Amino acid sequence: MKILLIAGGWSSERDVSLSAVPGLAAALEELGHTVAFFDLLEGFDRLTDAAREHDFAFINLHGAPGEDGLVQALLDRAGCPYNGAGPAGSFLALNKAAAKQIFRAAGLPTADWEYLPQQPAEDWEPRMAYPIFVKSCMGGSSLRLGRAGSRGELDALMSDIFAHGESVLLEPALPGRDVTCAVLGDEALPPILILPQMGDYFDFASKYSDGGAREICPAPIPEDVTRRMQEMTLTAVRALGLDGYGRADFILGEDGSLTILEVNTLPGMTPASLVPKAAAAAGMTFPQFLQRLIDLGLAKRGR
Repeated sequence: MKILLIAGGWSSERDVSLSAVPGLAAALEELGHTVAFFDLLEGFDRLTDAAREHDFAFINLHGAPGEDGLVQALLDRAGCPYNGAGPAGSFLALNKAAAKQIFRAAGLPTADWEYLPQQPAEDWEPRMAYPIFVKSCMGGSSLRLGRAGSRGELDALMSDIFAHGESVLLEPALPGRDVTCAVLGDEALPPILILPQMGDYFDFASKYSDGGAREICPAPIPEDVTRRMQEMTLTAVRALGLDGYGRADFILGEDGSLTILEVNTLPGMTPASLVPKAAAAAGMTFPQFLQRLIDLGLAKRGR
């Protein structure tokens, strides 16, 4: 097939997206596909024309555009099938405040939160006690993520997010370990335990620095916790209306409790990334995993 490999874009996660392109192109070509790289930053105005000339679009974008559903909506108009979620599910998952409402409605345990679409008034006070995790509501890759132990730290973290034109999500700092679970089609993959080595939570440096974190797959956790996490991941993906694949992030408490944080609709796509690592634990090579994503996209949106 002729595959349009869409990456880059203009979000703060552009470099993360581009870093996976060589490996993706090589694996897709190994499968026998013809691959054309398409940098969304340079070619956005030609996207629908390019999509009509290809059999499939493989999206490897992070943040907006990409995870916000815009590219998917244009590909739908062009009649070009693609991997992953459609426009509505993509947007709902990317917006953490919207996704948490859907999690609650689906009966999934998620931490309390406070959404701030703009800089609050001078007399504003957070509704939760310190320490507080401060996040970009529609950001990813743990960029502009921090933990505030005081009002001064909170204001500094929020100001940085607002200065980048983004909105803020506040959550209490929950005790426990980071675990993540991916879905491929209707199947939940083996979960992964994440042990940061450069701090006590999984920030950008832990995620992308050499030796920044240990990622153990399958996670060395009790079988009943694994099953519960996989069931919760499937519930979250279905509640958001996602297709193909996704990855849910959780906090695992010492008592075995699970709290869902968010769902990523376009997870990292290097062979060492979390979802390909889980697919490998399930017996798939990286090219086989990519072909499965293509097959799922064709089954959902094939011409």
